[in-house]
Amino acid sequence: MQPLDLYATIEENLNFKEEIEHLYNSIAAIVFAINPTSVIDIGCGQGDFCQILESNGISTLGVDLSEKQIEIAKSKEINAKCIDIKECKERFHCATAIFDVVNYISQNNIKEFLTHTYNLLENNGYFIFDINSLYGFEEVAQGTLTIDTEDKFIAIDANFEDNCLDTDITLFTKETTLYKKDYGTIKQYYYTNKELKRTLQSIGFKIENIINFNLHSDEDFDKFIFVCKRV
Repeated sequence: MQPLDLYATIEENLNFKEEIEHLYNSIAAIVFAINPTSVIDIGCGQGDFCQILESNGISTLGVDLSEKQIEIAKSKEINAKCIDIKECKERFHCATAIFDVVNYISQNNIKEFLTHTYNLLENNGYFIFDINSLYGFEEVAQGTLTIDTEDKFIAIDANFEDNCLDTDITLFTKETTLYKKDYGTIKQYYYTNKELKRTLQSIGFKIENIINFNLHSDEDFDKFIFVCKRV
């Protein structure tokens, strides 16, 4: 099983629902203030953010590289596709990438990803995304977690080193009297605000705001929300 599909399989067991709703609602408020006619949600996952937008009358397309996530999104009647953004030929008033999406992009591919996002936007279109802070990686994301349910046993081990978070996921799924084992590693990359600003501006984005955000911790900011505009 591919790592992103593996994550989709265990996501409902991670107990992040309240935090995700907080992040979604906060970014939705920014989107509503812009009042876009259309939005592409990059890395849409199971389509919950798309649902928020569509329930408020905004035309939305969700895209994700995980077929499993897109299957779940489509089951909710979300307009969603399992494609890379470079394959998308439409143009949008706004693009979003929420809950660590940009952190999944490696240093070798980040400029290409941001350029493709820029090209998805109409003139004066907005790009809104969040990234993890260094505190978020070092103090929140690292560690081990085990989850034992009636039909699953999940073990997660996350280690942050050299500006990269490796999250090893092991899933045992009960099948009659035996268990099936799936294993995968998800990588996330740390970016400073300074280097992201420099890359975004080199592509043609104007940085309108960078918002300090507490998602998992009240001690320090574990996320930043970027509001950028294609100019």
